[in-house]
Amino acid sequence: MARKVSQWAGKDDNSPVPARVRLRVFIKFNGRCQICTRKIEPGERWVCDHKQAIINEGANNEDNLWPICDWCDKKTKTPADVAEKSITYRKRLKHHGLKKPKGRPIPGSKRSGLKRRFDGAVVKR
Repeated sequence: MARKVSQWAGKDDNSPVPARVRLRVFIKFNGRCQICTRKIEPGERWVCDHKQAIINEGANNEDNLWPICDWCDKKTKTPADVAEKSITYRKRLKHHGLKKPKGRPIPGSKRSGLKRRFDGAVVKR
């Protein structure tokens, strides 16, 4: 009879996944990459990745993890994940009224903090 093991959950969002949990995730998915469905060979590098990123309301627990081969992580998952995270981050900033300005302000615009008077003098707004 197999021992019933409770599901791992990180204490906080930054807690790393222990090796025993990585092994359980690898066995749960039969050692297959969940993006390209290729069998991950012994000695090959792989990543225990979150299905839904933590910044996008994903949980830091065992049910939200899956194995991805190193090639898929670098070529497929990371660029798509970064794009999704940046969109979520921008939306959160805008929602809280903290939208960051892009680049340097145009001289003389309201964002520059300076204005030119009719007599030619430059003063703070």
